[in-house]
Amino acid sequence: MMEYNTIIAAALGVLEGLTEFIPVSSTAHILLAGHFLGFDSPGRTFEVLIQLGAVMAVLGVYARRIAHLVATASDNPESRRFIAAVLIAFMPAVVIGVLAHDFIKTVLFETPALMAVMLILGGFILLWVDKRSTTPTYHRPEEFPLSMALKIGFIQCLAMIPGVSRSGATIVGALMLGADKRSAAEFSFFLAMPTMLGAFSYDLFKNRDVLDGAAMGNVAIGFICALISAVIVVRGLLNYLERHGYALFGWWRIIVGSVVLLALAAGW
Repeated sequence: MMEYNTIIAAALGVLEGLTEFIPVSSTAHILLAGHFLGFDSPGRTFEVLIQLGAVMAVLGVYARRIAHLVATASDNPESRRFIAAVLIAFMPAVVIGVLAHDFIKTVLFETPALMAVMLILGGFILLWVDKRSTTPTYHRPEEFPLSMALKIGFIQCLAMIPGVSRSGATIVGALMLGADKRSAAEFSFFLAMPTMLGAFSYDLFKNRDVLDGAAMGNVAIGFICALISAVIVVRGLLNYLERHGYALFGWWRIIVGSVVLLALAAGW
């Protein structure tokens, strides 16, 4: 069983990295995959902790840009505003995440049918957004007003429902508020850093008593696999979105959600 869980942990880590930054809900994908594969995850900590691998991928890809923002924050108003915008967008998730943590882990994370329905609904929303014809107001994430960042932060909280997608919610929210496709995705990348680091730290603290050596070993394997696969996605995603939009991800969500509902109805 331990060897089986190790293999599944590696596969789920790859799945996490591939889906974290595209609008398909990585949490729903790894929770549903774990459900059907019988993966043992004490306290559902594995699914949260391996997200740190995806965070490290973004930090690596954007290391130079992050260093520039920090280095110029003291004398560059745009850098200061962008850092403030990311932190402001992060704050709603802090408050709501702490207050709703136990409900999210014990109820929402344990309801596969809800995840499937959210995948399908989110798929139709992406298809609708992809067909909208608008003229963007913002072409760089550094241009986003602080009020817009706060709104995106509240929209991000919808992703605490597995199947909604954190990246999907923030990207769609930014698009609806006037961003173009590339800047919406980039802001989502930057917002992922404090959000996922916060979720990792809080979940590790809350579940420190249920994590044994085997569980931490699986987390380490999932972390490494998520890191490697996420680097690949982050490097290519922005160019793909600019050229092709979100239709592929919308249809993927609808297909996966429908298959899951059929599997659940069949008693699997």
